[in-house]
Amino acid sequence: MPVGRRMQRINDQVRDELAYLLAHEIDDPMLRGIISITGVETAPDLSTARVFVSVLGTEEEAQATFNHVKHAASFFRRQLAARLNLRHTPELDFRLDRSIAEGARIEQLLREMKHE
Repeated sequence: MPVGRRMQRINDQVRDELAYLLAHEIDDPMLRGIISITGVETAPDLSTARVFVSVLGTEEEAQATFNHVKHAASFFRRQLAARLNLRHTPELDFRLDRSIAEGARIEQLLREMKHE
C-alpha cells in the first residue's frame, strides 16, 4: 500500500529525530556502537511506529545492543513527543534489521572469492 505524503513526512521526521538522539543525546555506552535507523513505518492512526534498527557487530553484540534500544523505547518516545508537533506520539516498536550486516557479509564473501 502506497504511503501518503503526510505519512512519509512523519516517518522521515521520526527516523531523523531518533537518529539524532542516538548520535548526540545518549550517554549510554551500550548505545554508542554503530547503530542506524534504517526505516520507520507509522500506522495511519499514529498509534504505533515500527522502527527498523541496524546494528553492526557480531550477532551477540547486535542482539545485546538491540535489546538495550528496545529497553529505552519510553525514553525515545518522550523525546519524540517533545520534539515533534504531533497530536499523538506513536508507541515505538523496534525491529532488528540485519540487511546492512548481511550485505557487508555478502560483500566480504565476494571479495574472498575474487582473491581465490
